[in-house]
Amino acid sequence: MINFENTYSNLPEEFYEKADPASFPKASLLAFNYKLAEELGIDVSSKSEAQLAMIFSGQEILEGSEPLAMAYAGHQFGHFVPQLGDGRALLLGETKGFDIQLKGGGRTFFSRGGDGKSALGPVIREYILSEAMHQLKVPTTRALAAVLTNEPVYRQEAEPGGVFTRVAKSHLRVGTFQFFASRQDHKNLKVLMDYAIKRHYPKATSPIEFLVEVAKAQAELTAIWTSLGFIHGVMNTDNSSIAGITIDYGPCAFMDEYKAQKVFSSIDRNGRYAFMNQGPITQWNILRLAECLIPLIDPDENKAVSKIEESLKFLPGLIQEKIEEKFSEKLGLPDSNRILNHLFLSYLEENQLDFTLSFRNLPELFNGDSKGYPDTEKLQRFLSEWRPVAKTKELHSINPLYIPRNHQVQRVIDDIYKGQLDSFKNMNKVLENPYSFNQELDHFKEPPTNEQRVTETFCGT
Repeated sequence: MINFENTYSNLPEEFYEKADPASFPKASLLAFNYKLAEELGIDVSSKSEAQLAMIFSGQEILEGSEPLAMAYAGHQFGHFVPQLGDGRALLLGETKGFDIQLKGGGRTFFSRGGDGKSALGPVIREYILSEAMHQLKVPTTRALAAVLTNEPVYRQEAEPGGVFTRVAKSHLRVGTFQFFASRQDHKNLKVLMDYAIKRHYPKATSPIEFLVEVAKAQAELTAIWTSLGFIHGVMNTDNSSIAGITIDYGPCAFMDEYKAQKVFSSIDRNGRYAFMNQGPITQWNILRLAECLIPLIDPDENKAVSKIEESLKFLPGLIQEKIEEKFSEKLGLPDSNRILNHLFLSYLEENQLDFTLSFRNLPELFNGDSKGYPDTEKLQRFLSEWRPVAKTKELHSINPLYIPRNHQVQRVIDDIYKGQLDSFKNMNKVLENPYSFNQELDHFKEPPTNEQRVTETFCGT
């Protein structure tokens, strides 16, 4: 059914701990991504939904699968933790170069007193958001399956349990490098770097070239997030992907009304990972990776640091440059224009306007329909400078109409908890084509009312 490769389990034993999934005898299938399965060459044609539920909750271990929990460390909100690891995730193996991982599959060596399980809510959120991000052209992990365990998990209160099957280019993190660097295990650090280069950046011929490639990938990812009003919420180094993909959705959210320092995550009390802080944090995370690579770059630490400083001089400018380019594309500008970008964004913030719809409706504004855009001096100044240079014909293919809005995701979760699946199916359907008008499901574009507004999101672990 799945032609597993196991390159990670072939690495030295310090990289992981083997583990068996927990028992979920009553598991049933909530959702399965048949299209993604086909892309990965996973043949499920002979499998019933009941059989898929058993496989993708870990009850049936497929031939060739070697379940393991990956070791990594990480900076969490700036504080270093030398051992984290997969506390509720199991890498089943790889196929066609992609990891297949169960989240919520039970306790592992790294569970740190937790039960290793997942509530159903986070499973639903990640299924919706990761697939939406893919359709929005964001490098991301993907959703293969969501399973109901049909037994409770206990957090603040009892909640339904779920297991999520995630597909990723890899689960290598900055924190994976920190795990070995903090132990001064230079031998395995070199093994890890060679593995990462072979898997993701085969043209890199040195630690410096590898570092630069990761930095470029992360800069591009952060710029795309910013252009969509996406807030990751927990950009710890253990959530920072070496492959440059969105990983570990947790308390992530899309903004409704634009606010540069918007924070949703309940645990981000100081706004470390606020919307417009994501660029600087990306740079901070890359510097933590650079620190790990020092012993591989040059035996003389001072020389290694000098080489890093020289090689990463471009990074702060590149991140900001890419963000400005993305916003100028959203405005239909032929060239990057920081002044017009910031003029429009400050107008949105001052008037508390919806981020997504304000960009989506720009062609109408260009043609004189200013509905939804309060008439202010700043708007008139923007229009006078923007209209002569903007090309709006292609903007509907750049600025989405539909995003996974927080209040709608929460409604879907609430409905599923009641046994109602229609809103889940409809939301996934409309988000398959986020740039195209859907008359039947157009209500998914609507911002929340004050009563519907989600002001805080949670990790849900």
